[in-house]
Amino acid sequence: MHNKEFKELMNVLKVAAKDEALFEEFLKDLLTPQELREIPTRWEIVKRLYKGETHATIAGTLKIGIGTVTRGANELKDKNGGFMKMLKKMYPKK
Repeated sequence: MHNKEFKELMNVLKVAAKDEALFEEFLKDLLTPQELREIPTRWEIVKRLYKGETHATIAGTLKIGIGTVTRGANELKDKNGGFMKMLKKMYPKK
């Protein structure tokens, strides 16, 4: 996955992220409207799982299927994965 194009995109995202308005415009151009809706939901799922909410509560609150929540839970099984690393940075447990 770390081909030349991916690395370039990572650099573009780093530059764009320094300017919030530019970053938002860039993401709107890069992603479809559906992706723009789904990506924040995916983050909300893993964030809520990390904080200890149940699958059923998350599914009900976000109005999504249990299977969608389960996919997020499966991603969190990798304790060294990107989701877990970012969650630990954003929401350190005391």
